[in-house]
Amino acid sequence: MRSTACSILLLCAVTQGVFAQTTDKAKADSLKKLGNNDREASMRQLNIKSIRRAPDSILKKNVDKDGLYGPIPDALTLTNGKKVTTAAMWWKQRRPELVEYFDREIYGRVPANTPKVTWKVANTEQTTHGGVPVIVKTMVGHVDNSSYPSINVDIQMILTIPANAKKPVPVMMELTFPEDYKQLDQTPGAEPSWQLQVLNKGWAYCMFLPPSLQADNAAGLTQGIIGLMNKGQYRKPDDWGGCRAWAWGASRALDYFETDKMLDAKRVGLEGHSRYGKTALVAAAYDPRFAVVYSSSSGEGGAKLHRHNLGEQVENLASGPYYWFAGNFLKYAGPLHTTDLPVDSHELIDLIAPRPVFIGGGANGDDWADPKGMFMAEVAAGPVYKLLGKKDLGTTQYPAIDEAVVGGDLGFRLHHGGHTPALNWATFIEFASKYWK
Repeated sequence: MRSTACSILLLCAVTQGVFAQTTDKAKADSLKKLGNNDREASMRQLNIKSIRRAPDSILKKNVDKDGLYGPIPDALTLTNGKKVTTAAMWWKQRRPELVEYFDREIYGRVPANTPKVTWKVANTEQTTHGGVPVIVKTMVGHVDNSSYPSINVDIQMILTIPANAKKPVPVMMELTFPEDYKQLDQTPGAEPSWQLQVLNKGWAYCMFLPPSLQADNAAGLTQGIIGLMNKGQYRKPDDWGGCRAWAWGASRALDYFETDKMLDAKRVGLEGHSRYGKTALVAAAYDPRFAVVYSSSSGEGGAKLHRHNLGEQVENLASGPYYWFAGNFLKYAGPLHTTDLPVDSHELIDLIAPRPVFIGGGANGDDWADPKGMFMAEVAAGPVYKLLGKKDLGTTQYPAIDEAVVGGDLGFRLHHGGHTPALNWATFIEFASKYWK
């Protein structure tokens, strides 16, 4: 009898395991189908028949000595060919042109009627991190969904503030991945975690979770904030993608900082790595309240020059995580080419000017993000910074590994590791300290 009972329990366990695997596979297949449906809908709207295969080393003969497919656009030349010679021309004429290009062709437009976000403290804890007394607030930002109650959006972030601060403190906010969301103190390696480095400066830090606002997959485009605004329907070609939606969410967090008397909302830094490195640049480009930015290994669609033939290319994004971008971005891997883009990534950095920007990458195992292409973009962003009375990168020479280029208002460092932000945090914190004395 006992043997029979054990056999039945074992059979049930095996059956449940098989069912779980089947369910997980069915869910994955369903998400893939939904994502393919969205891509196909975008391609139909744009009359695109297929996405071009990403170029490889065979095609390097099509680039110049700098590895560029063609000359990058001049950030200080208006669309009509007239040169931008004054700061007033930049603000009133050229910058709006660039914003329109990035809106329409790359990141998509934020709807004019985005809903209100109401922040609530879900939990408050008084504790210590690395010996520093802190107040930890677990926050939930509910997005008003009265226009379409079928979709619910609650933004998640954790805010950690030095408990003994005598006046409002700066905030360093990280756009983080779900697996790192509550890893507040522990970072592998000899150095203290970036969170402890920030606390030792007397600053607060915030862990912001972008997927709580908008899923990191194509199927999620009919859900989240994008789906809420479209009432569950597919996007139009110039509608916003994931990066712009996540950036919008980061700005809503900053809205909350402005209401918290313990925080100095005029001194908020923003950091993101990889896809969130792209998002950090986008957020700062569209929201002038972010005071300083650290974009780590952001690669294609971030700080890397689109026209640089190394690492990830436009075609890779179009055939993969295209949903980070506007549907129109697909055109440049279909009937159009990279050289048809009206802008390049140095001009995204220029949209942040004159605020300081630090860009980092890895020397080993980070080729996909193309650190050299990111450095070249920062060099090319320099003339706008100088026009606005700030200092450029100060060099056109690609630096040695672990050499920090931080003398100006643009900063860069190629650390010795791979695809990680951890090894550049100490340099970035000192870079930000120049402005937060």
